[in-house]
Amino acid sequence: MALKRRTKVNPNFSMSSMTDIVFLLLIFFMVTSTLIAPNALKLLLPQSSHQTSATAITTISITVDLNYYIESTQVPFEDIEGILLHKFSDKQITEPTVSLHVHKTVPMQEVVRIMNIAKDNRWKLILATQAN
Repeated sequence: MALKRRTKVNPNFSMSSMTDIVFLLLIFFMVTSTLIAPNALKLLLPQSSHQTSATAITTISITVDLNYYIESTQVPFEDIEGILLHKFSDKQITEPTVSLHVHKTVPMQEVVRIMNIAKDNRWKLILATQAN
């Protein structure tokens, strides 16, 4: 008596579910990579051969036309200290670090004004430069 199987095993492998996963991962990485923009302002930074590895909590940028930005938001100079004090107190940061991005043609007086704010509040200040 010969017994026959009712169901046959299909030896072919379907790649459709694997391609769905690959496309979902591709979309995920494309969306997350566009969200990451650490410094959206285009500045020509001064060059330096020494680099600091400290990580800044926030950035202050000064453009060629002397506009001040905290991260990517333009603010008047008079409001910088208050905004940063509020930001650091909200996050309860004990040792604030600020990265200063200044276009290389900005007068040194403007840089010193920001340095004085950091010194008065005992914040660490990193001057951003381009590597040689």
